[in-house]
Parts: sequence; structure tokens; C-alpha cells
Amino acid sequence: MTRQIHLAAHFPGVNNTTVWTDPAAGSQIDFSSFEYFARTAERGVFDYLFLAEGLRLREHRGQIHELDVLGRPNTLAILAALAAVTEHIGLVGTLSTTFNEPFELARQLGTLDLLSGGRAGWNAVTSSDAFHGANFRRGGYLDHADRYTRASEFAELSKQLWASWRPDAIVADADTGVFLDERGVSRVRHDTRLFDVDALFDVPASPQGRPVIVQAGDSADGRDFATAHADVIFSLHTEFEDAQEFYRDVKGRLAAHGRTEESLKILPAATFVLGDTLAEAQERSREIALAQVRPETAITYLEQVWNRDFSGYDPDGPLPDVEPDTGPESAQGFANRHAAVRSRITKLRETAVAENLSIRELVIRLTANHTFVGTPDVIASEIDRYVQERATDGFTVVGHVTPHGLDEFTDRVIPLLQERGTYRESYEDGATLHDLLGLPPVTPAVPLPVGG
Repeated sequence: MTRQIHLAAHFPGVNNTTVWTDPAAGSQIDFSSFEYFARTAERGVFDYLFLAEGLRLREHRGQIHELDVLGRPNTLAILAALAAVTEHIGLVGTLSTTFNEPFELARQLGTLDLLSGGRAGWNAVTSSDAFHGANFRRGGYLDHADRYTRASEFAELSKQLWASWRPDAIVADADTGVFLDERGVSRVRHDTRLFDVDALFDVPASPQGRPVIVQAGDSADGRDFATAHADVIFSLHTEFEDAQEFYRDVKGRLAAHGRTEESLKILPAATFVLGDTLAEAQERSREIALAQVRPETAITYLEQVWNRDFSGYDPDGPLPDVEPDTGPESAQGFANRHAAVRSRITKLRETAVAENLSIRELVIRLTANHTFVGTPDVIASEIDRYVQERATDGFTVVGHVTPHGLDEFTDRVIPLLQERGTYRESYEDGATLHDLLGLPPVTPAVPLPVGG
């Protein structure tokens, strides 16, 4: 049976790989950029657009890291505005389970879902470091080991709140107008070490029942969370054999939760560079990579790993032959264990030696190694192969320039996928994000134990 390809569109941000020096580059904070990107993705009949989120401006040596994307308005506000200028495409935002509360976030997402006609999605991420925590009341209190415990309970409680409205809870009457059937909403009670909630949820269910849940963790805990709660995984596994292995592992865990293979979609991040010939595409890929990883970017990357000043090193030279400073926090504020830092550096050195890479070439290899490079026909063929041979269910397409990074893919690759019959040609009226992704209908959440 031919499998249908699913595609998401990633708005560039919270990274160092967006090429702001490109003449076509625009703002990452003006609404016009978000609107243009959303309209392009909808023209390409994508399942959803996806916003990353940074909870704090990145810093380096105690100063704002100016080589990175700076500034990102509130994710939910952006998605709400985009809901008004789009009709069909899903709207997915990254929001932390560590620095939010279940009722508040469920209410905000539920509202977006209701007002958009069932197009909302939530990329549930965890945050365990003191750098981001310093912006919040609880600071860096959450132990790394507890982040998925909280995330799992957070997701389950959110699903309880979304499921607390019966579909027929709102009753229309010609004489009295619209009112709430008092039997249509269930009280949600939850009292554990992490959360104490006694609530009557005040947002009616949307046409899709609840927002789609996306997850991006790759650890064992992350995979367990995904198979228990997520509808989509945003993974980093893009090499074909590696992607197949990840697909088998994650999909193989679903049965333990009473789920089927099609109830969870795997959409890895994928970058692309097009050309009329392979040689042209390869040359463009090299030019884009050099623009993404400028000399100062490469040095900064190493400084953030080693936690040392490497300003005197040549980015086109070999890796520094010095030991890292494994203090309590690294240059960008992330708590790193001594062994983990040394292990990472060992792997970097092994890669550099094996491939004879300079500092800059190594950073390009790690951060700007484009997934698909070739002619539109070759890239369409590869995307189709990944899906048909169960390496992925599709991809999250990431451009290198804002807001035009999706233009070429939409104009030159999408039509070829449609010709193959493996990608939709239009949206169905009234389709929710669950429908676009081909997910099974939402089932009511199982009540959580009280006092756990």
C-alpha cells in the first residue's frame, strides 16, 4: 500500500544557521515574515507550520550572543495571529512543561484550537537548566532526572482537561440561546507531589478534540514520553539507516500503550539545497554552509563546548589541544557534567581526525550538513523513498533564510511529490490537524490517580 507523505514547515529561529546576510533575508520578528511563511506553507499544502521558542536570549562570555537569532515574540500570540490569516494549515508551537502550569497552558492551547477550528498543536519540551530557569519563579530547581516525570504528568493532566467536555456539552435552544449542559463537563481532580488541581475546565472542546502533541526528545525517557503521549516526533535522525532504526524502535514501543503504528508520526528535521544539476546543488550547499558557519560562529561553537576562550585560534586550523573547563556551568549557562563534556569532546576530536576537518569544517559538519542536496526530482524521489520504506512518515522542512526559505521547495519539489500520488493536492474543507496527519480519532484520557 502506498503511504502518504506528511510535511511540516519550520520557521527558522533559535539557531545560528539562518543566513541573515542573504539579500533575501527579512525580519524574524515582524508579523509580515510569519504571515508570508505561513501563506507559503499553506500554498504547499503542508500539514502544519512549526515555531521553535527560546525562553531567554542566548549569552556568550556574559554578553548577548549576537551571532544567533535574537528575539522571538510569544509563540501563542504569533500562532493566534496566524490563525486569522490562514484557513487550513496546522499551527504548532514549542512550549515548556517545566516553566508553565498545566491548567494555564491547556487553556491557552485549547483556546487556540477552538478558535482555529481544530488546527492547534503543542511541541511539548522539557527544560532542566538554571540558565533558563533564572527567568522564572522556580529557577533551576528541577533536577534533570525529574524533567520527564513532570512532563508526562503535565501532558496527561492537560489531556484530562481537554477531555473534560463532552462533544454535546453545549446546547442551543431557540428560546434561551446557547447554554452549557451541566452534565456535559467533568470536574478534573489531581493531587500529587508535582500538581494539585481541582478544576472545571472553561474551554469547550475543538472539532479535533484536543491539540496535537509533538515531542522532540531523543533520550530513552523522551522516547517513552513520545510513545505514551505524542502524536508526532520531531527527530534529528535523517541518515536513512539511522532513521529506519529509530522508526522501528519508537513504533515498536507503541503496542505497550495500546497504540497503532499510524497513531504516531515521525517527521525529522530536514534541510535542502536545490540545483538544476547535482554539481550546482553541491556548490550551492557549500556556499550556504559557509554563510551559516562564519569563522566567528565556528570559534564560538567550540568555546561553548570547552568553556574556554579560543579567540586566538584559527577557525581554519585544527581543534585546540587543550582540556575543557568543566565548571558548574558552560559558557552559555547549561549545567554539564564533567564526564559528559569530555565524552563530547572526544567524539568531536575523533570526527575531526577521521575526516581531516578544520574547526570551521567540523562545525559545518555538525550544524550545517544539509539533508537533501540535488535536483528537485532527486530530492522528491528520496523523500518518497524514506516514507515508503518506513524510515520516516515525512519531514519537517527547514529553510536557511527567513521568510523565503520555503519558496523553492514549495514551487519545485511539492509538485513532483503530487505527481507521484504520495502527497495531497489540496486540503479538505473542515479538516483538522489530526485529519491532516492521518491520526486516529482522539479517545478520552484515562483519569489520573488522586494523591499519587
